[in-house]
Amino acid sequence: MTAISENKVVSLTYELKILNDDGEQTLVETADENNPMVFLYGVSGLPEKFEEYLEGKQEGDSFSFSLEAEEGYGEYDDNALVPIPKNVFEVDGKIDDEMLQEGNYIPMADNEGNHMQGRVMKIQGDEVVMDFNHPLAGMKMFFDGKVLSVREATAEEISHGHVHGAGGHHH
Repeated sequence: MTAISENKVVSLTYELKILNDDGEQTLVETADENNPMVFLYGVSGLPEKFEEYLEGKQEGDSFSFSLEAEEGYGEYDDNALVPIPKNVFEVDGKIDDEMLQEGNYIPMADNEGNHMQGRVMKIQGDEVVMDFNHPLAGMKMFFDGKVLSVREATAEEISHGHVHGAGGHHH
């Protein structure tokens, strides 16, 4: 059997829970056998500590671990709350009121062309306050799951930095 390590394609199921305001674990995300998480170990973009906890595991192995905020997506950063002029959201001179709703995530790019997701926090006058923190920033995360499969990545997957085929990227 192949163990999880650098340049392996990993497929797994998991439940992700966070603590709610009452300090109880609340389910926020699930990857099941019909829609597993599939990633290229070592270049997944997942928190480093997440991958470290999985290293060495094999097909059929279960896992259960937690990540502190700083091991996951970092602490919540108030500097990531950014007021943006409302006219930035215009398309053909109009604003899509369906899109510009508090709580909605909107794909955006910064001045250097880096893509990011921003969440509409509030709309005030001619400004929209966007939150560019990761949705799980500042949260302790609890993972419980099972490794479905581990295989060698192809040379093409390694050079592209992502999984191809089932559960991965299609060109």
